[in-house]
Amino acid sequence: MHPASPPPDRSGLDALLRNRPFLALWTGQLLAQVADKIFYVLLIILLKTGGYIPAQNFENSMLSMVMIAYTVPAIVFGSAAGIVVDRFSKKQMLIGCNVIRAVLIGCLPFLPKTFVVLLTVTFLVSTVTQFFAPAEAAAIPLAVGREGLMSANALFASSTMGGIIIGMTIGEPVFTWIKHSYGSASQEFFLGGLYLISAALIYAMRIKETHVGSKAKNIHPWQDFKEGLRYLKHNRLVSNAMVQLTILYSVFAALQVLAIALSGKIGLKETQFGFLLAAAGVGMVFGAAFLGHWGDRMHHKPLPLIGFLMMGFVLAMFAFARQLWLGFGLSALFGFGASLINGPMQALIQEKTPESMRGKVFGLENNAINIALSLPLAITGPLTDAVSKAVGSDDLGLRIVLMSLGFLVALMGIAAWRYTRKVLKDAL
Repeated sequence: MHPASPPPDRSGLDALLRNRPFLALWTGQLLAQVADKIFYVLLIILLKTGGYIPAQNFENSMLSMVMIAYTVPAIVFGSAAGIVVDRFSKKQMLIGCNVIRAVLIGCLPFLPKTFVVLLTVTFLVSTVTQFFAPAEAAAIPLAVGREGLMSANALFASSTMGGIIIGMTIGEPVFTWIKHSYGSASQEFFLGGLYLISAALIYAMRIKETHVGSKAKNIHPWQDFKEGLRYLKHNRLVSNAMVQLTILYSVFAALQVLAIALSGKIGLKETQFGFLLAAAGVGMVFGAAFLGHWGDRMHHKPLPLIGFLMMGFVLAMFAFARQLWLGFGLSALFGFGASLINGPMQALIQEKTPESMRGKVFGLENNAINIALSLPLAITGPLTDAVSKAVGSDDLGLRIVLMSLGFLVALMGIAAWRYTRKVLKDAL
């Protein structure tokens, strides 16, 4: 690794916030995350009011097709994106992805208002986004030293959650105000502007990267893909860390579905489930601060195991939460536990993976996480409905699902840690 600047005198989050290359990368990533979620909101607005649907009878079907076009690239191109990232400068890749997305979205007002055009632009924007994620993960070790990896990843994870919440919350009112004030095309220009600002912030990032020679670029992409798989097969510590991250994001996806019903139980409207997820984001911020200040002292502690047990406990306790303060407190504790898994595991992958392999590894990780996110989103809702119908009560059905999920998460955490401990002993 090649830190872009001398290690700061102070440790933890304070050191990260004084690291200008990291600040440029972090703020650029946060703005891009917000733009991604606002784009999702814009798609729904355009479908509803933009004149892209020729007949109202097909509105739901076309909405589903756009959502598929938005999510399929995450599964199809995740690994391929990682291979491409390893062949080019991470900084240039991040800037290029933002500029291309800005151009694609900015061209929408000038293109024919047909459903095929909207579907194509959605697919292209989502495809380009898949190249941004592994480049971003591979750039973090270049912006911070080894001692800052754990807190940096915890902060990135919490800001990612924050970006999702902010984007989903402000998207509709912001677009409504912009359209009313400046006209319909201003919505697309505003969103493209966010990506351009993100590109400008990342342009200010000063990092040193190892030059990728022409020999590496001439290797066939399929060989690169197999090399990445071989690396994960032989480096069991990295592959196990990736498995734990995949489990973590699967649990988060299930919580997104269950949060809707949970919100109604603790005194919120079901449409306000974002506040419950926001509390988890706050917990992740506290987790990032904890890892930043005390993570090095707890390096030999089973932090991921503690995180899984904490998340399992919270999910089980959610079954009995009926007060607003308790729901928010449990959600914050859930986020804190998640940071104990994400920070150390992501830092481990970045630390143990050579710079020349990071794009491939993070591409495979991104692919696995996107698949893991899709399955719980598809299963959790129908499963909860089926259990509720079987027991004859929605409240009891939700409790059963939450307690079962909590037990399963704790069990998976224990199993993952036992295997990790065995791998650690073999590596010593």
